[in-house]
Amino acid sequence: MTSTPRSLVIKTTSGLDRPEATNQAFTVAAAAAVAGAEVSLWLTGESAWFALPGRAGDLVLEHAAPLPDLLATVLEAGTVTLCTQCAARRDITEADVLPGIRIAGAAVFAEEILREGAQAIVY
Repeated sequence: MTSTPRSLVIKTTSGLDRPEATNQAFTVAAAAAVAGAEVSLWLTGESAWFALPGRAGDLVLEHAAPLPDLLATVLEAGTVTLCTQCAARRDITEADVLPGIRIAGAAVFAEEILREGAQAIVY
């Protein structure tokens, strides 16, 4: 008997403006990925900036894992997506983002959260 990996879709709208919420989203995504879940982390709103090289290091939060490490874990074991509209509003293109981060829109997000057995969390 084979089991289907659990699917978790996490959408974060927070950035440097809300460091605890931002770190929580990345921490949950990384922990779920390490635990074997199929993880998709969506960067929207102010989190869009973390798709750019070096920007995750701008968030420093006491007693929390470094955001660049959490992002690397999710990129290695899951999917990271930058919202199409959020990228456009910030003049971010596919050429600008970290390797492994894709840019996609609402239709892809809806497809992911509507998959059977998928769980979604919004931060």
